[in-house]
This record gives sequence, C-alpha cells and structure tokens, in this order.
Amino acid sequence: MQGTVKEFDPEQGTGSLLLDDGAEVVIDPASTQGSEIRYLRLGQRVDFDVDEDGGRKVARGLHIVTFA
Repeated sequence: MQGTVKEFDPEQGTGSLLLDDGAEVVIDPASTQGSEIRYLRLGQRVDFDVDEDGGRKVARGLHIVTFA
C-alpha cells in the first residue's frame, strides 16, 4: 500500500500517513526506529503494510518511494 506523509515527529518516530482514498493511518514507531528511515518529509510518498492495533490502523514496514 502507498500513501503520503501528513505529519512526522523524528524524535518520537511517530506521525500519520494519508492513503489515496483520504483515509489516515498512524505510523508505528517501531517501523522507523532502528531502520534506515530517520526523517520523513511532508508530502513524501511511502510504501507500507497496514495492520490493526487496538482497533486502529497502523502503518508498518515503511519504505520511501519518493525522496522529494
């Protein structure tokens, strides 16, 4: 699945992504901590998997698609 970075806090490793259909998912901090992803820019495209965690959708396994 792909989406666009809506917000990202590099210190916490948290933020949210917008899916192409307008739905929003939160970024699982474990997906960015200890990975090659140190910073995500607003509007940047990422590829990820969506899982359910406590009744909410979370993005895991992030990979950067565009670097702009």
